[in-house]
Amino acid sequence: METLSYETVINASKEKVWDALWGAENYGEWTQFFTAGSQMKSDWKVNGKTYFTNAEGEGMVSTIDSLEKPDQIIFKHLGMVDKNGNEDTESMEIKQWSGCFEKYILIDYDGRTKLHVEVQTEKSWEEHMNNGFTKGLELVKKMAETTT
Repeated sequence: METLSYETVINASKEKVWDALWGAENYGEWTQFFTAGSQMKSDWKVNGKTYFTNAEGEGMVSTIDSLEKPDQIIFKHLGMVDKNGNEDTESMEIKQWSGCFEKYILIDYDGRTKLHVEVQTEKSWEEHMNNGFTKGLELVKKMAETTT
């Protein structure tokens, strides 16, 4: 498992950056670089359920391990979900990466916000993650800096 990290400084408050990341109208925009039609459905509860899916409803089932809005959120990925809503958290393939984390930390930085992201992933997904986060966080920055 690799731990990849990304960082950008955004000329906006932590609240605006948080909204750019997790606002219902924004999430699908910045995550389009991972997969078209990206969606996130969450109960926003620690140890609850969060789904990161494509337009067909396929993707990952996760939980929120830690939540301190607007300072940080840490997701723990548990498994996969198919388009029929069936979750796989027990297969050998899933157990090889289940439990990996995805962290978003927002830090006050002289009136701006430093957004730090860490993701644990398999080496074979590194290029996909680098592309998605590099392009996606540029869009988060643009959205947060242009909202009033």
